[in-house]
Amino acid sequence: MAILVTGGAGYIGTHTCIELIRAGYEVIVYDNFSNSSPEAVRRTEEIVGQKITLIEGDILDKARMQKVFAENKIDSVIHFAGLKAVGESVGIPVKYYHNNITGTLLLLEVMQEYGVKKIVFSSSATVYGMNNPVPFVEDMPTSATNPYGWTKQMIEQILKDVYVSDPEWSIVLLRYFNPLGAHESGTIGENPNGIPNNLMPYITQVAVGKREILTVFGDDYDTPDGTGVRDYIHVMDLADGHVQAVKYAERHTGVEAVNLGTGKGFSVLEVIHTFETVNGVKVNYRIAERRPGDIASCYADVEKAKRLFNWETKKTLEDMCRDSWNWQSKNPEGY
Repeated sequence: MAILVTGGAGYIGTHTCIELIRAGYEVIVYDNFSNSSPEAVRRTEEIVGQKITLIEGDILDKARMQKVFAENKIDSVIHFAGLKAVGESVGIPVKYYHNNITGTLLLLEVMQEYGVKKIVFSSSATVYGMNNPVPFVEDMPTSATNPYGWTKQMIEQILKDVYVSDPEWSIVLLRYFNPLGAHESGTIGENPNGIPNNLMPYITQVAVGKREILTVFGDDYDTPDGTGVRDYIHVMDLADGHVQAVKYAERHTGVEAVNLGTGKGFSVLEVIHTFETVNGVKVNYRIAERRPGDIASCYADVEKAKRLFNWETKKTLEDMCRDSWNWQSKNPEGY
């Protein structure tokens, strides 16, 4: 039995494949390489010491997915594939809604056709919107502030409706907070196309000399140092959370939303200063106006993950900063 990992060549996907293989699972990666690289999978094979089945394909290509299900005994799916840049989603909303939602609907149709009823979905803390108090708890009302966030919220609703229609389904909606870090070997890591959308790859690209300066958006929030506070989670802890979600789905039917975070927040300046201290490098930054749509603080209530999965994070912010720099300094141009 195999696990189909859509978007498995991406940042979180490759790290999750390592943990799945370590846990004894067979992995099939399905990816169109729009924001990833076959090289990342090749390097993942180096880390795990075995070949990984890699199929180039798009979630919008139903016939291609049917072929994958017909030719492999797939037991469950981890669904990472999707467009994911918040700012870009505002500029090209139709593309985001079509790719993320239509792609997921086609995947679900193929899963139903082949009797595969276990899925772990890559959701996001963005579904908590602007108006919930921290820490975010899974039963809070959901909303979104941009098309990317709405695609996550809508797919969650679609998956809930799938379970209502057929209670044999096992569905886990993993709401990630802010993944950082890389595999400790420095062989794979976060490799964004163009200008990074996330804090840590921007920090590392400034530190390695690829970019001149980091812009910190807002220092007048109601937080200890005025900069935004986020729940940063090491990507290897996040990867392990997916393994535990798969194991949970094997034992339970139903649909569960589960936060994956550390349960505490760090400010942007704390992350920058920790990175500088741990790695002995300077990061040039400047303060700018707040960005519209950003909230002051965002961190998880993590009790449900402990209760359902017996899972909690092990790695520290120092680990995240050290491993991020180890990856970037060894791979200044990425893959």
